[in-house]
Amino acid sequence: MTTVLVNTARSPYAVLKPVPIESVKLEDAFWAPRLKRLREVTLPTQYKLLEDTGRLDNFRRAAGVVKGPFRGFYYNDSDVYKWVEAVSLALASERDSQLEKLLEEVVNVIIAAQDEDGYLNTYFTFERRGERWSNLRDMHELYCAGHLFQAAIARHRVTGKRDLLDAAVRFADHILEVFGPGRRDGVPGHPEVEMALVELYRETGRREYLSLASRFIDLRGRGLIGGSPYHLDHVPFRELRELTGHAVRALYLCCGAADIYMETGDAKLREALDRLWHDLVERKMYVTGGVGSRYAGEAIGEAYELPNERAYAETCAAVANVMWNWRMLLMTGEPRFADILELSLYNAALAGISLKGDRYFYTNPLADRGRHRRREWFDCACCPPNIARLIASIPGMMYSTSPEGVWVHLYAANRAHIELNVGAVELIQHTEYPWSGLVEVKVRPDSIDEFSLFLRIPDWCRDARVTINDAEELRPQPGTYLELRREWEWGDKVKLEMSMEPVLLESHPHVTCNTGRVAIRRGPLIYCLEQVDNPGCDVWDLAIIPSELRAEYEPELLGGVVVVRGRALALDVSGWRGRLYAPFSEVKVRTREVPFTAIPYYAWANREPGPMIVWVRLAQPTAPCSGARA
Repeated sequence: MTTVLVNTARSPYAVLKPVPIESVKLEDAFWAPRLKRLREVTLPTQYKLLEDTGRLDNFRRAAGVVKGPFRGFYYNDSDVYKWVEAVSLALASERDSQLEKLLEEVVNVIIAAQDEDGYLNTYFTFERRGERWSNLRDMHELYCAGHLFQAAIARHRVTGKRDLLDAAVRFADHILEVFGPGRRDGVPGHPEVEMALVELYRETGRREYLSLASRFIDLRGRGLIGGSPYHLDHVPFRELRELTGHAVRALYLCCGAADIYMETGDAKLREALDRLWHDLVERKMYVTGGVGSRYAGEAIGEAYELPNERAYAETCAAVANVMWNWRMLLMTGEPRFADILELSLYNAALAGISLKGDRYFYTNPLADRGRHRRREWFDCACCPPNIARLIASIPGMMYSTSPEGVWVHLYAANRAHIELNVGAVELIQHTEYPWSGLVEVKVRPDSIDEFSLFLRIPDWCRDARVTINDAEELRPQPGTYLELRREWEWGDKVKLEMSMEPVLLESHPHVTCNTGRVAIRRGPLIYCLEQVDNPGCDVWDLAIIPSELRAEYEPELLGGVVVVRGRALALDVSGWRGRLYAPFSEVKVRTREVPFTAIPYYAWANREPGPMIVWVRLAQPTAPCSGARA
């Protein structure tokens, strides 16, 4: 089996090829338990909710097995498809007979709902049959089709079974009949199908699917769905200067364009992708890697429009940010994409699921008064199965290969069996990442061969040291891949030491809501202050004193986390009682010095409700701070 999310093995314009999920066995205390929880808690409970909310009955209804009206939103099929993909990817890491049984049941339900002409969408059945393909902008038919294709491909790669893939191919052929060259012009209001069609081409070898994906990109910007910036239909994709509109749609569109570039080498696509990436990362992305600042339209805002309490930052957008940066990394081998992938993964995305694995955030604010809590499910339940399929895919994002050797993108204790041009090599990582910056990689090639080991040095790491067999010492630069090329022998050991002092971050002056405020980062993690850890004062009324910050591991807290502790001034605002405004300096605000504790942002809202804040007032101008070395 070669279960990969994006198969660039034969993509002529991709620099890197992913290492399959089943080739990487996680053995760490961070991701491995989450994968176990995914199999034992998340996916079974999601199945029950798909059943209880009528999503599976919609397929049975379309197949004529059950009677009654369609239940839920017109795009609910996609939740089932994402669950199928998540289960398939999870099974690539470890077999589970119960999940396999559920998967077979759901796949059979899906296949039975397909029309003779290949069409498959349970909303447009019976009374709505005549409305098919009548509203591409709003009704998500192509979006749902894309998720079906991805689910079918994942299942085929894991199990080798073709039944769902054959159904996907029949539907794709139907779409070709409707929207292929010389047929009807149209583009999806919610991009997704573009990247799915490219992956279907990679799986089947049928180039017409790649051509159709390219056609959907080429037709965008001609006003076919109204010509609005919200749908990125106002100018052709290759001419876009900035990301606008619905956050998930925009990022999924970029995923599709990146996939098309890796197959075609269209330079204009690559130039546009690079412009849009810089626009997002430098002007429109939250410090957590979250995307989408507006509740209105679940949309990306203007440059530097990044409110904290009203942040939308949909979990699906964080997943999409990981997906896009994974593709950009495979496309280029550039470390900046791995840095943003890691940031979004550990912070914006991971916050979307509870530590127990059974509750979810749809939106992810960076400040809260204690009212925002995770929920078991949603009427619009796109996020739960999306975060599930992301977690299931993590082993497949640890490594990739190139003709030169093997690339290490993410750090976690694991054993990986990797095929290179010169033969096979086993890599064994020992680390307590993300709590510790110490990583040891044992190299065990089948034979003594020369190849390169590329170690990612994250951009957040100001000081890194690498030794080989406790002898050679290198001082790599942050934000790079360190290439170690040599004739590797069985048992060679590479040690990477990355400093992990807590750091105070400030934002661009144009992010006005963060003026006079700082955020705490340690390693790949963004931190927040939660009320439960800071009794006796409101965390919204704290001002951090930029003195020494201390990192301390708390094994019994939130499943085991490193907290950051320091000193702050607690503001006494009682003098403002009954007043909203006053002449400058007329009201005296008293302060007292107190200790504070910050926890990783991903872990907030897993205990009793209370205020939370990421961007905290600064008591005085920022001074250098140091903390515990990992």
